[in-house]
Amino acid sequence: MPKVTIDGKSIDVPAGTTILNAARMIGGDIVPPAMCYYSKLKTSGGYCRTCIVRVAQGSAANPTPIPKPVASCRTTVADGMVVENITSAEILEARAGVVEFLLINHPLDCPVCDQAGECSLQDLAYENGKMQTRNEFRRREFEKIDIGDYIQLHMTRCIMCWRCVKVAEQLTDGRVHGVINRGDAAEISTYIKEAIDNEMSGNMVDVCPVGALTDKTFRFKSRVWFTKPVDAHRDCPKCTGKTRLWFKGDEVLRVTGRKDEYGEVVDFICNDCRYHKKELTDWVIEGPSKINRHSVIAQNHYESLRAIQFDTRTAQIALNRANHQVHPVLDNVKHGLGSGALSPNNLLEPQMSLPETMTEHDVYFDK
Repeated sequence: MPKVTIDGKSIDVPAGTTILNAARMIGGDIVPPAMCYYSKLKTSGGYCRTCIVRVAQGSAANPTPIPKPVASCRTTVADGMVVENITSAEILEARAGVVEFLLINHPLDCPVCDQAGECSLQDLAYENGKMQTRNEFRRREFEKIDIGDYIQLHMTRCIMCWRCVKVAEQLTDGRVHGVINRGDAAEISTYIKEAIDNEMSGNMVDVCPVGALTDKTFRFKSRVWFTKPVDAHRDCPKCTGKTRLWFKGDEVLRVTGRKDEYGEVVDFICNDCRYHKKELTDWVIEGPSKINRHSVIAQNHYESLRAIQFDTRTAQIALNRANHQVHPVLDNVKHGLGSGALSPNNLLEPQMSLPETMTEHDVYFDK
């Protein structure tokens, strides 16, 4: 198995593994961002150039460095290869330039975009971009077209990642849209008088990293951080039926596929589950979705919330009884999850108090 070193961390990977996937096996901050690569879509990657890295040593047999940055999603590792990502000032500067190019024609309409709060381009610009732009020219504009009843196309927001085209090619029985024209005039469009209408077309919304393709049934209904994501499933003859429901109160505002830590859909779902099953009785609820706490969606959505709330409630009651000033449970909750975890709005219901049989001696204090 080839051994590759990325930012000083070494790992043995199967032959044919790309640098990007090797970095994902290691995990952490060394993983390059990716806007076009999608592990479940064949031939994806190589379009956006955000995942570029520096190969400081080609291999143990040929230690010559590659003179220019390479796309990590398309470059396979070799035994003895040494790769620099966040440890290379050259790469960080080059990536900032790539982000600047992606934003040249992107409208600053985040306040009205349904993708806000779960937009990969927002994260990319915040983590890798610059504070100012040097672009002084008019942004591209496109004539609006209707591509169907369920998907809204905003071509001005598109970064040409090609993911939606790959979904149509590989998941549907007939692709009716694609990229037309070339260069600065390239755009996503349908064939003449055709609309996107097939059982798996909704997955194009899930794979789009920006707000170019959005769910018409969810349009302007709510910001994602005001909703509660819940994992659920149902018996579906067309797909796995494993989905994520987005609640606001008792209403299911939208249904999407579940995503992993890199924002990729775990199981693609059909349009029947996505658009026509929005009643609570249609689903078997599994529990709250696991959301990265650094995401804005995670605000007040804590993993194992009831356990955390019970610990907090227990610590508060014990504090009142023992008149103790510092308690490890409260301290850990506050620093691990933020002071919002101690808000009265996030505590258990009043009737769910400490069991009568429990005393202050049953609660651990750090002497």
